[in-house]
Amino acid sequence: MKRIDTTAASGFFDVVGGTERSQAATMVLAPGQSTGGPSNAHARSDQWLYVVSGRGTATVAGESVDLEAGTLVLVEPGETHEISNTGTEPLETINVYAPPEYARRDR
Repeated sequence: MKRIDTTAASGFFDVVGGTERSQAATMVLAPGQSTGGPSNAHARSDQWLYVVSGRGTATVAGESVDLEAGTLVLVEPGETHEISNTGTEPLETINVYAPPEYARRDR
């Protein structure tokens, strides 16, 4: 078992844990900030994005959905995606990638 304190993450995007099969990261977007875009896609990983707090929009394969605390979005391999903060507070998410998408960083 691993227990990870996600409040220790300090950057815009931090990989906070992982195994050979999956990894977890935190992401914080400031109001008006976005990440990704029409060429942003993961070739082999599912990305589960869970909204901890804030408001925003996820545009996945051309389809937009509203984000708010408690929303869970699945971005499947090959789907282009962009996440935007449309609110007045930080948009905080926890993202799970299976298999891992980013270089592993042990904490």
